[in-house]
Amino acid sequence: MFERLDQIEKKYEELTKALSSPEVIGDSSKFQKTAKAHSEVAEIVEKYREYKDLKRGIEESKAMVAEETDADLRAYAQEELTRLEERMAATDADLKVLLIPKDPNDEKNVVLEIRAGTGGDEATLFAAEMFRMYTRYAETQRWKVEVLSTSESGVGGLKEVIAIIEGKGVFSKLKYESGVHRVQRVPATEQQGRVHTSAVTVAVLPEVEDVDIKIEAKDLRIDTFCSSGPGGQSVNTTYSAVRITHIPTNTVVSCQDEKSQIKNREKGMRVLRARLYEMEMDKQQQALAKERKAQVGTGDRSEKIRTYNFPQNRMTDHRIGLTLHQLSDVMDGKLGAVLDALSNHYQSEKLKSQAEVVA
Repeated sequence: MFERLDQIEKKYEELTKALSSPEVIGDSSKFQKTAKAHSEVAEIVEKYREYKDLKRGIEESKAMVAEETDADLRAYAQEELTRLEERMAATDADLKVLLIPKDPNDEKNVVLEIRAGTGGDEATLFAAEMFRMYTRYAETQRWKVEVLSTSESGVGGLKEVIAIIEGKGVFSKLKYESGVHRVQRVPATEQQGRVHTSAVTVAVLPEVEDVDIKIEAKDLRIDTFCSSGPGGQSVNTTYSAVRITHIPTNTVVSCQDEKSQIKNREKGMRVLRARLYEMEMDKQQQALAKERKAQVGTGDRSEKIRTYNFPQNRMTDHRIGLTLHQLSDVMDGKLGAVLDALSNHYQSEKLKSQAEVVA
């Protein structure tokens, strides 16, 4: 580990020197690239230097404890030694976490897709509540939510909603939300007070740029049609809605929320890129079965990852055994405790895997 940290520190010093060189300063693209690389390792280097300072302090305190003849000074040195050793243990743990390879998608925006599953009208109502939950959470994080397309049910729920969430570290926070979310409650239409079980699927895809996934124009079929739904006089009169088909994978994306065909096409392409990128990532993950197993919950939609039990005001995440009796708060967008617990769990799993590889 320390050999690797020495290499990172050396790289950091080289990047620091490069940032002040005329060649880099004069090239905005090169400067931005260098500054980004510098910031990516800055925290690790700062923590490593803190670790080395603590190590020196411990050595000095040990020498003082061994050599000091004055009882009071020796006791003071022992107290200082204990304090430094505790800080060093914490710093060592921090370094191990910082050295875990970062997910390259963590800082990306996400395409959020929520679809009603089994449960009929009740599932569509819960899908709408789920979207409200994520929207509320996004507000607390100062993220921007932009709806790309919706399909409403006859009872005011959502059969499907697709939105883009933009902001700092969105994917890192929401990436473990993908999967089947199960709800248990008495539907408004239930006359005898029986609890029903319904399901909603959630997909969280990193939004990608053209450089991340190449789409050839010859591989696309773009159809236009009249919008249906809110939109005033232009509804059913102008061909503003867009359906994009990626022929090689038969992936279809529709967008009709904007009155402009151009804007609908732009939004549709954002969703298409995200879906194709996810397909490519799935292929790679399938080839690395062991790594995929270590990332449980990041792509498998078939597993019921969470249950929302309204009669008991209880939310249970089955992957990590987390149960909260604060369902009303969760549905109001207070997801911090859930998302932090998931992140800490999978971070611990990666640390274990890393330790096994080293061993």
